[in-house]
Amino acid sequence: QPGARALQHVGLRTRAVSSLSSPLSLPGLHVLAIAFALEVSVGKTNTVMALNNSNVLLPCIFTTCIGFQDLDFTWYFNLTEMIYHGKIKSKASEPILVERNPRVEFVGSTTGKDNNISIVLKNVEFSDAGRYTCHVKNPKEKKAQHNATIILTVVQESKLVEADNTVTLIIVGIVGGLIGLLILFMLVKRVVLFIIKKTQDGKKECLVSSSGNDNTENGLAGSKAEQKAPPKA
Repeated sequence: QPGARALQHVGLRTRAVSSLSSPLSLPGLHVLAIAFALEVSVGKTNTVMALNNSNVLLPCIFTTCIGFQDLDFTWYFNLTEMIYHGKIKSKASEPILVERNPRVEFVGSTTGKDNNISIVLKNVEFSDAGRYTCHVKNPKEKKAQHNATIILTVVQESKLVEADNTVTLIIVGIVGGLIGLLILFMLVKRVVLFIIKKTQDGKKECLVSSSGNDNTENGLAGSKAEQKAPPKA
């Protein structure tokens, strides 16, 4: 029995080492998975603002390193309502419509440089504000799935104009302030130069006066020393 227990103990240690050593290969597999991962993007910003009763573009592109085949993409409103469903056979073919909301139009293309699956929502209403999710599934990557969400805000035209006016007023205020500072600087400069000039003129007058006084006291031409009568013999 001691020998059997020892064998069991060795077996447990062997299984434990195997379970610990197996993940050592996972980082390489993880890096490989990242290299071939499906990515979906809605652009640099995930927010869009639209006027009531206007058309708005909802952008979406996807990338994959190993290509795609029989790719499936779907747009959802607030994660529950499907508004567009399409399929793409391969890179050489454009998407095929499966189902869509009547107010949604596909405007993308997948045969060019970018795999663009953007849509346009027509005649936007206030009730259309919310989250729009672009979901992509690629069977070629073992049915890898990925999605990205964009948030739509619907506003009245007056509010948008007010926002534009606010920005305009801020810009005008900044420019006006800079011009005012420039004018003030020029005025201060002129005053300082005027004071300096007056100071220099005053110094020159003092120098001339002091020079005349010195000549008179030293008995030069025109001084009081020449006006004295000659002494009597």
